[in-house]
Amino acid sequence: MLIYNVTVNIEEDVEWEWKQWMLDNHIPEVMETGHFTGYKFLKLLNESPDASGSTYAVQFFVSNIGELETYLDTKAEALRNDHNRRYGNKFVAFRTVLEEVTQNASDS
Repeated sequence: MLIYNVTVNIEEDVEWEWKQWMLDNHIPEVMETGHFTGYKFLKLLNESPDASGSTYAVQFFVSNIGELETYLDTKAEALRNDHNRRYGNKFVAFRTVLEEVTQNASDS
């Protein structure tokens, strides 16, 4: 399994609205593309004391690299543009692709 991880640092003045929009709109739209098998929405708790805003990670689970590449080639740009239009200079994001190396026996 692969994980498409999107980490976002969002400014405090829009955090609550952004979080609701992510849960009610953006994440469901990503899942509706049919390329992902599930997701987790996480908040980073151990941020640096001098960090501003809050940091979240959305992990989308994908079965293979082909599915991820198809999503990135056909759907990702429009969804990113919607996010950028809404939150412009209120966030910083970066994306990574992770490969699961092992699975905890209690997770299966």
